[in-house]
Amino acid sequence: MVRLGFIIGFIALLGVLLSGLAAYRVHDQELTIDRIALARAIDVHASLVQDRLTERELLARVASGLFRAPSVIKPNMLEPLRSAIYAFKTDFVVAAWIARLKPDELDAARAVLAAAGFPNPTIRNFDDKPLDPAALTQPIDVLMDLEPRSDDTKALPGRSYDQDPVRGAMLARAKAEKRSVASDPLPLLRDNGAIGVIVAAPVIPEGATEPAGFVTFSYELASLMLTNDDMSLFSVALKDPRKPYEELTASDQGIVSTREVSDSRVPSSNRTVSFGGRDWQLSYYAKTNSVRRAEQTAIIVAAIGFAITAMVCGLFGYVAYNNLRLSREIQVRIGFERRLTAVIDELNHRVKNILAVIQSIVTRTLRHGSDIDVARELLIGRIHAMSNVVSLLSESQWQGVKLKGLFEARAIPHADRIAVTGPDIAVSARAAQSLSLLFFELASHSDEGLSLVGKHPHITANWTVTGEEPDAVFHFRWEESNTSEATRRADSDFGLILLDRVAPEALGGTAKRYFTEASYVYELTAPMETVIDMTERDRTEKFSQPVRPVR
Repeated sequence: MVRLGFIIGFIALLGVLLSGLAAYRVHDQELTIDRIALARAIDVHASLVQDRLTERELLARVASGLFRAPSVIKPNMLEPLRSAIYAFKTDFVVAAWIARLKPDELDAARAVLAAAGFPNPTIRNFDDKPLDPAALTQPIDVLMDLEPRSDDTKALPGRSYDQDPVRGAMLARAKAEKRSVASDPLPLLRDNGAIGVIVAAPVIPEGATEPAGFVTFSYELASLMLTNDDMSLFSVALKDPRKPYEELTASDQGIVSTREVSDSRVPSSNRTVSFGGRDWQLSYYAKTNSVRRAEQTAIIVAAIGFAITAMVCGLFGYVAYNNLRLSREIQVRIGFERRLTAVIDELNHRVKNILAVIQSIVTRTLRHGSDIDVARELLIGRIHAMSNVVSLLSESQWQGVKLKGLFEARAIPHADRIAVTGPDIAVSARAAQSLSLLFFELASHSDEGLSLVGKHPHITANWTVTGEEPDAVFHFRWEESNTSEATRRADSDFGLILLDRVAPEALGGTAKRYFTEASYVYELTAPMETVIDMTERDRTEKFSQPVRPVR
């Protein structure tokens, strides 16, 4: 009996020790996994928020760059920008033009607002109190136009925001720093409206030192914070810069409210994002208590261990299985994080390349001395061409684009008059971007006037692939029949650079263009290995493969 009791006691002690060890391991691993998952989710969320803020600030900068300040006061100043600002597909609430007007210009501004059909053209303060022009000695900032026009927004034009404690401070800072500036959080459209922020970009005419006005965009705070996610591991709060002891939170329905900062409620992590020339602090609160969850899991494991102390082999089997399961989960999550980091790096690389191309397009299209109307149309068309190829690449997960898809009507003009022939090959992302711009430049200069026979030129675009791998060669030919050097509009400087140098060099080939007796011809020859770029495709396909646990 003593020996049996000793054996039973030894087994019980061994079972307690093993159960305690298993409970500790489970507690530590579950806590580590939860913390890694929460930290990674917070980093991804903060990165997405920063990307959204950067995109919206870029819209303000582009809009102010495209905006041409008027020589006289006139309505509908945002009319030329409508297609550009909606092309960004951002969720702004209101886009507005705020003009800096001298006191002697207020009567003319009132007349302009009345002629534009706004219900209250009176020049007034931000709180709707009329202003006396005789009492003014300095220019004031007056809202002259906005988009969209609705029942909630039509009553706003005519207001001066110089005395507004939030908007006035924002415009003063934008004027002083001559760059886009964001406001403090405030109600939009009306006093009880949705809380949001406004970003203002100054419009400085060429040769001037002071802005002629400001282009502003208003955004709801909930959409910028990306808070409407029931499955999220955390809730997000924004510290109000005006009130250090309060923070702004958004419900699942997107309703933003204010709550006091409590010592008993400590955020799991803080992140700082930049927007409108200032830093904003995001506080993240975990929705579940990782420590309590890990403790509960450890208690369950210990209880199971105490119940089966006589089954030592079963206990070891359970602990081994549990550790293997947790190890696999950790390996999967670590592999997912590495894959996600690689995908983010790849995405950043592609976004930087696209932004560099767009910057080059904008710089060369809006060069000094160019006709602004023609340049605007070319700029919008080139950006639409880039947008079309990016959409096609996104649909194929950046695995390439069918060459015939680059000839869609939404990407290039006169697509219905182009006869396209050639094998249905898929080109790489880099080649697709170059070829999309190339096709747009060729098509945009093919219909300036009538051809030699009094009709629009007939256009043919065909390509062939000759030779065997790996020495196959891609041949592209563009021909506009019934046209001559006298009837065809001359290529722009940007177009000549793209046709003669950029596109051929990007594909590692050569190009030539010439006029025959009755047609204009452009030919491009490049090796297929650069047109298809299997290295890029293999790398992208590797990113799209699912992460599987190691067996």
